[in-house]
This record gives sequence, structure tokens and C-alpha cells, in this order.
Amino acid sequence: MTSTVAVSDPITTPSSATGTAPPTKLKFRTYLGYAAGDAGNNLAFSMTSMFLLLYYTDVVGISAAAAGTLFLVVRVWDAFADIWAGRQVDKTMTRWGKFRPFFLFGSLPLLLLSVATFTVPGGLGGTGKLIYAYATYALLGLAYSLVNIPYGSLASAMTQEPVERARLASFRSMGTAATIIALAFIVAPQIKNSDNLQQSLTLTTLLFVVIGFGLYMLLFSTSKERVARDVAHVTLKQSLGTLKGNRPLLMLCLSALSFLVGMFTLQTVQAYYARDALGDANYFIILTVVSTGVMFVVAGFIPRIVRAVGKKPAYISASIIAIIAALGIALTPSDRPGLAIAFFGLYGVGMAAVNTLMWALEADTVEYGEWRTGVRTEGTTYAVFSFTRKVGQAVGGAAAAYGLGFVGYIAQQEVQSQATQDGIRFIAGFVPAAFILVGVIIMVFYPLTETRFKTMVAEVTARRAAREG
Repeated sequence: MTSTVAVSDPITTPSSATGTAPPTKLKFRTYLGYAAGDAGNNLAFSMTSMFLLLYYTDVVGISAAAAGTLFLVVRVWDAFADIWAGRQVDKTMTRWGKFRPFFLFGSLPLLLLSVATFTVPGGLGGTGKLIYAYATYALLGLAYSLVNIPYGSLASAMTQEPVERARLASFRSMGTAATIIALAFIVAPQIKNSDNLQQSLTLTTLLFVVIGFGLYMLLFSTSKERVARDVAHVTLKQSLGTLKGNRPLLMLCLSALSFLVGMFTLQTVQAYYARDALGDANYFIILTVVSTGVMFVVAGFIPRIVRAVGKKPAYISASIIAIIAALGIALTPSDRPGLAIAFFGLYGVGMAAVNTLMWALEADTVEYGEWRTGVRTEGTTYAVFSFTRKVGQAVGGAAAAYGLGFVGYIAQQEVQSQATQDGIRFIAGFVPAAFILVGVIIMVFYPLTETRFKTMVAEVTARRAAREG
């Protein structure tokens, strides 16, 4: 990305030339476009987290243990790719702004790499298939970082109003939920009914290229960077300076890491839970619709909850709900699918709230870094947060894969043993409950309150006004 704005230009948002803040009330089409962005992201991200393990084990023929190692290695690679992508964002400034160019130029390669990841050639042999899987999944992760890091960073540059940020996070969650539900209806039936699952997945991911590119272009055309910044092109030293001593970011990352290990463990094993523990692959659709569909309801209430009690208390309360539900998922007998569905719904309530609040909390840590150093580093700050999310995904996905091997899962076996079925239930419930509990304990010590946040924003605005005066 080449710069078209001089480094000496102190303010990079047009409405900030006089130091006066632009209106913080965002239009509905802005929220809709932001939701479309994460819908596009999840055509690649959720497609892999929901179905890639099953594709590797049951279609490609990679063992659960080998797939677990692959997930761990590639997703840790993805985490470091996030840090690199964050630096690219902080260094970039174009006529389209700092973040939007990545949607324009990075979205199509991302979506095409998703097709490649789900199209492992059949004639490669065991070792060749594994090498191909490593290469395509690693490239997919790199492309995803170059789109998702600017996407996640964008929210903190669109508004500094806490409730508006909560609304953006809510619409982001609804975009995620819409895609996950669509994937459940489009992809899950193929697992049971397709005569050629490889061909079905290739055609499906090709369709997602067209849909996803349209969603990214909607994001590109509706988003706008409104928050003033004093430094257009941020150096590595400045980026590291904003991270040093950013205790709110550290605490949020640690809590999110633990929370996401649990979340991705269940998400990765959910198809097995439906098919093998409950006895019918079609339950996957119901479990996904119930647990994800509640996002549309919960996300709509998040701005009100933030206004009433604040983000931190809401985060902790929602996590406790998720823990209770996860325990229920683990302990529900296989012959009580209705009870399992109910617990998945309750789990979805807790997960929807926490995931929505995470994005709003992360945006606040950008303000904390600027308050301490005078430099806004949305890209690097979000990249560090995303790094921990990717590590959580890596550990959670690997834990699910290793867990399947530990409990004796046999690929393509029509009926698993009772011990294996019970083991799948325990992986799906007890592991998430334990990790989410650790995340709650960490979040108890999170230091950034709503009052302190407002004070920081006011002080930063006053400093800028004093310099310009």
C-alpha cells in the first residue's frame, strides 16, 4: 500500500482539521456495512473452524492426531501473521484511509484460498495431502490476517462513543451469526447426504467467493474513518510504545485467550457431538441455529446493557451463563437431545454477549494506549488482541482433535463406541467450562471502567485542542 498523505500531516480525517470532533452518531447503513464485513470474514473463518477438521479426517483421510498438530502449528503461525498484518495497517495511509484498502485488495485472494483449502487433490498420497493442507491453510491464515486485522481495527477509528461502539460490535456479532447459521443450513446437510462431499465443498466455497466479495465491497463503500489522529504513519517504536504498560489490553487478551480456547474446542467438536453423541448429523443444524440465532436477540440488547451496568460486569455475568450451559452440555444423556438443544441455546446467550463485548472492550484499549503515549495504533493493538484469539483457536482446535483421538474416535465408522460418544460429550462441555472459568477470574481484575474511559477521551481531546490552539 503506498502512501498518498504526507507524514507531516497531523490529522488524517478531514473533519478534524480544526480539532473539533465529527458527529459520533453513525448511520444505519454504516452498521449494516460493518455487519457485512464480518459476514464475509466468516465465510472463510467459520467455514474452517466448523468443518475443516471433519473434512480433513473424513474426506481427505488425515488422522485426527495429524490434523490436531496441523491445527496447532498453522493457527500459531496465523497468530504471528496477525502481528505482521497489524504493523502493515499502522504504516499504511492512502486516499481511501488506513483500513479500507485492505478490503478492496485482500478480500478476493482470501476467498479464493478458502476454495483451495477445501480442495485437497486426491492423487497426492498421504504425505502430499498433508503438505498441501499445511500450505493452503497457512496461506489462508495469512490472507485472513490482512483483511481481518484492518476490519477489527476500523471500529475504534469510526467513533469514540462507547454506546456507538457497542452497536458496531452488536452488528458485527449479527453478521457472524448470520453466516454461521447459513453455513449450518448449506454445508451441514452435505456431510450426511452428499454422494461426493469433495465436489460439494469445492462448489460451495466457489459460491462463497462471489457472495463474500459482494459483502466486502458493501463494507468498503459504507465505512468511514472519523476519529482524529496525530500520527498518520506509525513507526515500530511508536507501536511498541503504545503496547508497553497497556494493562487493560493485557488483561483482556489473557481473558479472551482462555475464553476462546473453550469456545473453539466446542465449535470444532460440535459436528461430532451432533452426529456421534446425539446420533444424527442433522442435529448440527438445530444446535447451530439455536446457539447462534440468539446472537440476533442478545446483540440488540448489548448497547442497553452497556449503558446500564458497563462492559466489564456484563462480560463476567455472560461468561457465568456460558459456564453453566457448558456443564449441562457435558452432562446431558445422549437420549435427551431436547435438553442438549436447550443448553446449547443458553450457551449461545452467554457466548453472544461475551463475544460482542470483547470487540467493544478492545476498542477501548486503543484509547488507553493513546492516552498514555499520544499515538493511536489501532492496527497493532487489534493485532495483539487477535494474536491471542488465534492462539485460542489453535489450542482449542488442537484440543478437540487430540481429544477425539484420546477417546478412540474412528473416522468413517458409522457408530462410535459408547465410551467414545461419552468422551465427545465431555470434550464438548467440560473443556469449555473450565477455560471460560479461568477467563472470568482474569477479567475480575480488568482495570478500565466506563468512567475512566470517558475521562481519558476527554483528556486526549483537550491535549489536541491545546496543541492546535
